[in-house]
Amino acid sequence: MAAVEPLEPLPHPVGLRDGSWQRPLWWARLWSLALFVGCVAWLRGALSGGFDVGETCVYARHQTYDRAYRAAHLEESRRLFPLHNKCNGAYDLVPAWVNPTILNCAAFVLLATAVLLWFGVARLTGRGASRTAEHRLGLTVPSPVTRR
Repeated sequence: MAAVEPLEPLPHPVGLRDGSWQRPLWWARLWSLALFVGCVAWLRGALSGGFDVGETCVYARHQTYDRAYRAAHLEESRRLFPLHNKCNGAYDLVPAWVNPTILNCAAFVLLATAVLLWFGVARLTGRGASRTAEHRLGLTVPSPVTRR
C-alpha cells in the first residue's frame, strides 16, 4: 500500500496573523477599498431606474408601474441615502444589498480614518510603530549626549 503524503496547510489570511494590520499601509488599503466599494454600490443603487423608470419597471422587471404611488412618495426616490426607487408599493428597483453595503463601507472608512489619524498622532509624538519595533529589536543607538 502506498504511503499517503500529508496535505499542505491552507494559507492564512494575510494581515491578520502576521501582524500587518498594525501598519498604516494596511489601513490605507482598507480605507481605499471600502471607499471604492461604497461608491460603486451607491452608483448601482442611484442608477437602478435607468432613464425612464416606467419602462424599466414594465419591460425590464415585469412589474406594474404605479404613477399615483410614485407621485405620493416622490421625495423617497430623490434621497441620497437610503436609496429607493420603487415601481409600486411592493417592488423596489434598488437591490436589497445596496443600502447595507453603503452603510458597512462607510463604517469601515470611518474606522480606517480614525486608525490612520491615530498612527499620524503617534508618529508625531514619537510613539510610532517604527520606534516601538526598534525598541523591541534593540536597534536604538544610545545618544552620545545622554548616554542612555
